[in-house]
Amino acid sequence: MSIFSKIAAGEIPSYKCAESEKFYAFLDINPLTVGHTLVIPRREVDYYFDLDDDELAEMQVFAKRVAKAVGQAFPCKKVAQVVLGLEVPHAHIHLIPMQTEADADFRREKLKLTPEEFEAAAAKIREQFEKQ
Repeated sequence: MSIFSKIAAGEIPSYKCAESEKFYAFLDINPLTVGHTLVIPRREVDYYFDLDDDELAEMQVFAKRVAKAVGQAFPCKKVAQVVLGLEVPHAHIHLIPMQTEADADFRREKLKLTPEEFEAAAAKIREQFEKQ
């Protein structure tokens, strides 16, 4: 079981932003910007494009709702969507609030946030998600 599966199952704590029966969204613990969120399927699939067509479409619609909440919680020019990552063998989408394209550059130094800052960010996103 991947670390992301354990997070979605509640076995490992996370800063939950949104969830549905099939998908889970939580803050990246090494964020590029405040509000940097990961969206995962609850079903463990390593490669994003190995998701079946219906599940891929549903994940995009869920991610769209989460991105809208992220953008409302953290006003920005756009919320970037990036499918990237080899460290965790579980399909995931990065949603990154950005003012410039440099905000989505994974080579830059990650932010160091306190647990209180993470929780406040997650709460802001959850509040916006639940309003939809």
